[in-house]
Amino acid sequence: MSYGFLDQMVTPGVRAMQTTMGTDKVWADFRGHREFGRFGPDEAAFIGMRDSFYMATVGESGWPYIQHRGGQPGFLKVIDEKTLAFPDYRGNLQYISLGNLSTDNRIALILMNYPSRSRMKILAHAESVLLTERPELAAQVLDPAYKAKVEHIILLHLVTFDWNCPQHITPRFTEAEIEEAISPLRKHVDDLEAEVKRLSEALAAEQKKQCDPI
Repeated sequence: MSYGFLDQMVTPGVRAMQTTMGTDKVWADFRGHREFGRFGPDEAAFIGMRDSFYMATVGESGWPYIQHRGGQPGFLKVIDEKTLAFPDYRGNLQYISLGNLSTDNRIALILMNYPSRSRMKILAHAESVLLTERPELAAQVLDPAYKAKVEHIILLHLVTFDWNCPQHITPRFTEAEIEEAISPLRKHVDDLEAEVKRLSEALAAEQKKQCDPI
């Protein structure tokens, strides 16, 4: 079984650099421990929890273009084991990514989970779909509660994916993740303050009782 991601990315130039750096023997006959050409349950769960990702396209000038896409958690949908889709929200109106994809539909994504220091890389062919072209797809992908202008749906037809090692990924947490983590602490503090108040009132009442004339 081939290691799909490296099969796509390792060119003669990359091989030459591996030889220069002395790592060519490591990758000369590497075989993956699983199939990287379809999403399994672990990948689907990871993708379904993301609220953003980074994507790269290549323009006619030859320059790569990196963009950020974000939305509600799960806005990047797993349609099936080889297909993803996400709503393309209106941004700065430059349409560089969309224009690049109109001439070269290859796209690369990086999905990050900063708290767990995990990172997923995806290579795919992208297809831009107007909302009116595939109403059933629009119903599956769009979130009516998220108030943003959607102009297209981007379908991603998987070529391969891979997981990166966690080295050098600094853990970062969203406001919602921090709130979830400290919520039990807030409750504990509230309970302690309520107990302090109760004891203080009880002590004050006892002192007043002792000071009242008989």
